[in-house]
Amino acid sequence: MMAVPTLDPAEVFAELKSSPRGLSADEVLARRAETGANQLPAARRRSLLAEFWPQFSNMFAVVLIVAAAITFLAYALTTPRNAASLELAIGILGVVLLNAFIGFAQEHSAERTAEALQAMVPATARVIRDGERTEIPAADLVPGDLVVLDAGDAISADCRLIDAHDLLVEMAALTGESRPTPRIAEAVPETTTSDARNCVFMGTSVVNGSARAVVFATGLATEFGRIYRLTSELPAEDSPLQREVTVMARRVAAVAIAAGASLFAIRAAVSGSVVGSFVFALGVMVALVPEGLPATMSVSLAVAVRRMARRKALIKRLTAVEALGSTTVICTDKTGTLTKAEMTVQTVWESGQAHGVTGVGYAPDGQVEGAQAVTGVLRAGSLCSDARLLRPDPGRRLGWRVLGDTTEGAILVAAAKAGIDLAAEEKTAPRVCTFPFDADRKLMSTVHQGDQDGYEAYVKGSPQALLERCVQVSWNGSDVPLDDALRERVTAANDLMAAGGLRVLAVARRSVAHDHPAVGEVEARSEEHTSELQSPCNL
Repeated sequence: MMAVPTLDPAEVFAELKSSPRGLSADEVLARRAETGANQLPAARRRSLLAEFWPQFSNMFAVVLIVAAAITFLAYALTTPRNAASLELAIGILGVVLLNAFIGFAQEHSAERTAEALQAMVPATARVIRDGERTEIPAADLVPGDLVVLDAGDAISADCRLIDAHDLLVEMAALTGESRPTPRIAEAVPETTTSDARNCVFMGTSVVNGSARAVVFATGLATEFGRIYRLTSELPAEDSPLQREVTVMARRVAAVAIAAGASLFAIRAAVSGSVVGSFVFALGVMVALVPEGLPATMSVSLAVAVRRMARRKALIKRLTAVEALGSTTVICTDKTGTLTKAEMTVQTVWESGQAHGVTGVGYAPDGQVEGAQAVTGVLRAGSLCSDARLLRPDPGRRLGWRVLGDTTEGAILVAAAKAGIDLAAEEKTAPRVCTFPFDADRKLMSTVHQGDQDGYEAYVKGSPQALLERCVQVSWNGSDVPLDDALRERVTAANDLMAAGGLRVLAVARRSVAHDHPAVGEVEARSEEHTSELQSPCNL
């Protein structure tokens, strides 16, 4: 098979033996028989005994079981028999069983919860077969299927785009990238399939736009399947706590055996009673084993698991809690990977002044310093956004949250803190046209109906990209020419904020003649269509 990304859309159908009408029913059956179901191998579900038995296989459990056996032996050899030895042996076995039941109950519950969560994930796909659009189980997809994608859809196989309209795909499952990436339908130069901008992959989802695509890989043949194979081949490793407990158990066992052997030899030589000396040595060995430690650790870890659950974190194994606490170095190359996936505007820079913003998260609790001065900036940024700020839902125990891009959500929250009524602004200036963010332009633009039958375009994005396109700047309430001195001030402010590790966006506005202008009419630098830069906001 030729490199699918390098083909024109018309050639993709021929290469994958498909057509704009999709596959026929007979062809689907033949290909499914050849490639199998479009799903990753499910982990084999263990029996209850298989889940319960490993609780007795750790080194400390073995030491305790041996200690119980020794205690039983001491009880059997003692004349008259000492009931305390029997009670101690039963107590030790009780500790082992308690520890096993705590671990088993937690891990069994976590595994079943994970399975339930997985079952809740939609597993359907919309395809065109025999010229008709239909919805099928995602497992029934085969190479050559023509898939229909819209915003919100989960992508269930690796596909080559045939046509795409403002398509943005969330790729975090494969790349870790927190921002959606634009996808195109045109052919691209020779590259690895995973880097091709005209392909979408299993495990990702559509954030914006619509498209049609032809499936070229399913199941384990997908990029997600390749990751699945790599992770499944990794051997299981003990947590730091498990390793430390194993080392301690070995040391306790060694010390107990050495002490018991030494005391047995000394006492037998002095008293001459071999049986009595042996029973005495067994008692010393059992006394050296800390029987209550495993139960104490299990209860402590179980309490920690419950605390994590209240924070909506699912822990499948008790020792994983301690492993989190033992982490000393975390290596990551993606901003936001280790955060709560929330953004907050910290500063709005306007007319040479930095206006601080208080409060964190998506609740509009806080203030904007000199809010009246930055209303224009925040209004433009909020109108040029696809995100939505959602109010708390007490019935579902949900607080303030954002639907859509987190950066845009942060701008909406800052606008609300500044006293801007977002719903009223949308009614006053309804959107009539959108140019989604593009990695090449580094901008997003929207066109809104203005006063007196006019139209206003709002643009947000990279400060450098906007500076290249603007000829005026809003400064202290007036529109003034954006000369070299002001450009330097804006650039210096951008550099200062960026040096502090903050994401910086700029917004601009422009009057346009009609409701559906070309992107060049909105964003290109032109003396006929004057662009006015509004100061950057700092995230």
